Amino acid sequence: MLVAATLVLFPALMIFAAFSDLFTMMISNQVSLALVAAFFLLALALKVPPREIELHMACGFLVLLLTFFFFSRGWVGGGDAKLASATALWLGFDHIADYGLYAALIGGGLTLLILAVRRWPLPVFLANQQWIARLHDRRSGVPYGIALALAGLILYPGTRIWLSAAGY
Repeated sequence: MLVAATLVLFPALMIFAAFSDLFTMMISNQVSLALVAAFFLLALALKVPPREIELHMACGFLVLLLTFFFFSRGWVGGGDAKLASATALWLGFDHIADYGLYAALIGGGLTLLILAVRRWPLPVFLANQQWIARLHDRRSGVPYGIALALAGLILYPGTRIWLSAAGY
């Protein structure tokens, strides 16, 4: 059961965050809180050493400080800041640089794609879909939670939690 929870919880919450951001341009606080709670529950159940848990906490806190600076400047949304921080808690310092790189590359590609699509007129049958119309609106932002979630999912199999569940 513990291995199943390890395989399912983080990916399910990340996928939910990505789709939530896509459809609503919002990532609920409950998603980030669930990620934090799940990390601690699994880390304790998998007997991750306390020192490693502390390092993961430090990583998540530093990312929270950084992303809230970005939020205060209007560069990212609050949900994105909290999601990145909760993801950093799971990834730790071992993977945080790769996370930043992957999120930037995926997010940059996503942004370019959305900006390109916004140049074309939106077909009437798609304009009736509120989430598509919002994505197409040039005044609207980019659902960067998608990039944050994908980057986290790519790196998750190399994390301490995953490896502990696999017996490494």
